[in-house]
Amino acid sequence: MDGHNAHATDCDQLHHTGMNTDKNALRKYIREMKRQFTKEDLEELSLPIISRLLANPHVASARIILMYYSLADEVCTHEAISTLLNSGKTVLLPRVIDGENMEIRIYSKPEDLALGHYGIMEPTGTLFTDYAKIDVAVIPGMAFDTEGHRLGRGKGYYDRFLPKATKAYKIGVCFDFQKQDAIPTGPYDMAMDCVL
Repeated sequence: MDGHNAHATDCDQLHHTGMNTDKNALRKYIREMKRQFTKEDLEELSLPIISRLLANPHVASARIILMYYSLADEVCTHEAISTLLNSGKTVLLPRVIDGENMEIRIYSKPEDLALGHYGIMEPTGTLFTDYAKIDVAVIPGMAFDTEGHRLGRGKGYYDRFLPKATKAYKIGVCFDFQKQDAIPTGPYDMAMDCVL
């Protein structure tokens, strides 16, 4: 999917007063769906998604990749991070610094992780601020739609960060049951260039 066409979608036609209610209802639905699977089930379901990610030509040619260190209910990225690192790529991970913002740190070894906000393993490596050099950004979400629009957990961290990564090819990753025909979007929601 061409991300530029996705951006041209008229987001306002999906905007209405009940949007936050709709988003919260969809988050609740997805959380209920996730509870039907064990951690082991989700790890198994992650394998073909990660295979497609690693085979993606944008990922293959990227030098600097923003990943995420997955939670138990997300597409598992732990092995992919090691694979990308071992292939010589610079791997970046986000770190929540307050209620609204996250920073980006370079990940170079497992010891670069420490327990952070929301029980997430977060990086402690060198701070990375040259966001325009990020070639690919791999983004988790509660749901994605056919236009590449993303529903996050509601904190807005990625919505605030992604506009700074001006050249990054944005890849959304999720399980099939998280894919929706359409999700409510607002003016600050940034579409992905593709969803795996």
